[in-house]
Amino acid sequence: MKQTTFASTGFELVTKRTRKREFLGEMNLVVPWADLVSLIEPFAPVGNTGRPPFPLSTMLRIHFMQQWFGLSDPAMEEALHDMALCREFAQLDAGATRLPDESTILRFRHLLEAHNLAAQMLASVNAQLIERGLMLRSGTVIDATLIAAPTSTKNSTGGRDPQMHQTKKGRQWHHGMKAHIGADADSGLVHSVEGTAANAHDITKAVDLLHGQETDVFGDAGYQGVEKRAESQGLDVQWHVAMRPGKRRVLDKTTRIGALKEKLEKLKASVRAKVEHPFRVIKCQFGYRKTRYRGLAKNTAQLITLFALSNLWMVRKRILASNG
Repeated sequence: MKQTTFASTGFELVTKRTRKREFLGEMNLVVPWADLVSLIEPFAPVGNTGRPPFPLSTMLRIHFMQQWFGLSDPAMEEALHDMALCREFAQLDAGATRLPDESTILRFRHLLEAHNLAAQMLASVNAQLIERGLMLRSGTVIDATLIAAPTSTKNSTGGRDPQMHQTKKGRQWHHGMKAHIGADADSGLVHSVEGTAANAHDITKAVDLLHGQETDVFGDAGYQGVEKRAESQGLDVQWHVAMRPGKRRVLDKTTRIGALKEKLEKLKASVRAKVEHPFRVIKCQFGYRKTRYRGLAKNTAQLITLFALSNLWMVRKRILASNG
């Protein structure tokens, strides 16, 4: 009979400070857990019979790990069984007799979707960032990015997601959805998220991405003419939209007027560049490059959660420094 060791019981004597452990340690300190759990509590079912439900804080931590590591419900269940680090972050006891299964994880996600809690969590996170002075409200940068969707028809219905569409960007066709965001012009933190099919034009969601308190709005050439649209009338904002690439290429930069226009375009581009940082975080840091669910509502809810977490990740060093 093999002798039982400390490692097999979960009491490892040597623990390397891996990048994943470092990441979870930082996010554990910057996520406002108490405030987010309080948003979910009024909608959480109360189990009077049967097995006691898992704590909301545990389920929220599991839900966030899914977003950070790109795990499906079955994969998240397996990670809880395989990795002590995941159980530790979820605050599950080492000697627990049961762990959340994929159905439990699925029901928690459906609870968040049914009550639009992702948007409320984004608002709660941003409220704390504004209180800390990490997000200003004088300027907004708007932009959109394409998110690919599965094109395979090998499923029970034999078809693609009917809410996803194709669009052409440059010379390449893309099938999926589009994530529209409004970000703070100073910090690049996201305050508004909208999801549409890929064939929706960026300009149709421009006004929906404003929070109403900004004085200046920056956008790329895809937003040309936004100030003339009906929904833009009456807004007390100054639109700073990039010049169309073809028109910019023919500028005579040897003249004073041409040189000033080119300098203005570079200045606008330096402000717009901040909106690319959240896209990089969710696509490169969190690995979100393809939709996971069917339908725009579920995928938009996931996008809102991802951008809320990206805001915290982008300012985590400053939050940790201010907390000492």
